[in-house]
Amino acid sequence: MPQKIAVAVIHGIGEANPEFAQKDSPKFTSGFAKKLKSELAEVLDEEVDTIDAKLVIEPIYWAEVVQTIQDELCDRLQIEGKLKKFFRLGEFIFHSLSDSVAYQVTSSSAASDRHIYDGIHQCFSDTLKKLATSAGDKAPLCIVAHSLGSTIASNYIWDLQNSQAQIPIGNTPLEKGETLALFYTFGSQIAFWSLRHKDFGTPIKVPSPKLSQHYPNLKGEWVNFYDEDDLLGYPIQNINEEYKKVVKDKKVNAGGMLQNWNPTSHNEYWKDSEVIKPIATALADTWRSLNP
Repeated sequence: MPQKIAVAVIHGIGEANPEFAQKDSPKFTSGFAKKLKSELAEVLDEEVDTIDAKLVIEPIYWAEVVQTIQDELCDRLQIEGKLKKFFRLGEFIFHSLSDSVAYQVTSSSAASDRHIYDGIHQCFSDTLKKLATSAGDKAPLCIVAHSLGSTIASNYIWDLQNSQAQIPIGNTPLEKGETLALFYTFGSQIAFWSLRHKDFGTPIKVPSPKLSQHYPNLKGEWVNFYDEDDLLGYPIQNINEEYKKVVKDKKVNAGGMLQNWNPTSHNEYWKDSEVIKPIATALADTWRSLNP
């Protein structure tokens, strides 16, 4: 039986939208899953309806972990009207900043201060469990992460690779991060979060050091897509020498005529061919290596 590839897709900052996790919605994974399947079918020269036998895509929807407390804070401050000004820009900024602040945790944080961090990571763990069930315990893992989601994904995998996780982790190779092969980030704020560490910290290892134990011939990569007009997404590879060894930045012009020249490009990576096609090509290469 052919080995499927597991794809976990995590969203970034902003107000909660449950449709991101609803597979029957056009907004499922912000349209990424549908576009990716189409591109992969084209690269493999197959019909789109054959892709479900090769790929399992699951969303990591974490927004609800912080949405309730954000709503409570907004009510206490009585600022709902303010957030709707300037074409709802205030709403975007409020959710962007509060997501980031709520998520952060320090090494000295007490258990009571980790409930957001660990709650979000529990969403990640739950998704990997689903993927292990539907794609297989040892399915090669591809993570696609947007905005703050790239930081969450990086932190989650770093915790796994350094035995720092403080939530229940499944016992399959996939759930333990051992089969991580491909990591794609876009609109990433990892550069900001690196400020918290001496010499800007150390990146996760991509592919996982244990991938070769399961798939000796499988190659991996970490590609970070960024648009120069995106004020919330930045290059990563030059953070320090360690990052330079593991991640490759790729500049793109995300969005259509109304978005690709301004900050709204931050939300346009999801369906942009400059982003989707390289990911589809890498997945096709992975599939061919798994099923020669």
